[in-house]
Amino acid sequence: MEELQRFGISMPTQLLNEFDTFIRKQGYTNRSQAVRDLIRREIVDQTWEQSAGQVTGILTLVYDHHSNLPGAITGVQHTHHELIVCTVHVHLDEHRCMEVIVLRGTACNVKEIADNLISLKGVEYGRLTATAIAGP
Repeated sequence: MEELQRFGISMPTQLLNEFDTFIRKQGYTNRSQAVRDLIRREIVDQTWEQSAGQVTGILTLVYDHHSNLPGAITGVQHTHHELIVCTVHVHLDEHRCMEVIVLRGTACNVKEIADNLISLKGVEYGRLTATAIAGP
């Protein structure tokens, strides 16, 4: 087990109260767990953005399936097939679908395809989540 280090954090009372509300809603049992996760998330985000190597990201898209988007989304994926690890297609209701796309490549290439897909006309929601630096 990794050795733990203790350190103190000073912050305004109002900010601490907001943080405590946040961690309760997230289901954390203590502040230390929440702080560790927030620090890890920031480190992954920063490392991901600065990486020249392979990264992995998850792109989530929500759109109306009656539009021309399914074909356009598939077309972009086929054009960049080397970046696509897998996709999951979910029917949210009778009109809307969610596409979850796992991408792997350089941060620049992954962001580029994500931006291309998110900016397609008719995408109701799109978000790229940096998840990890890929192995060698």
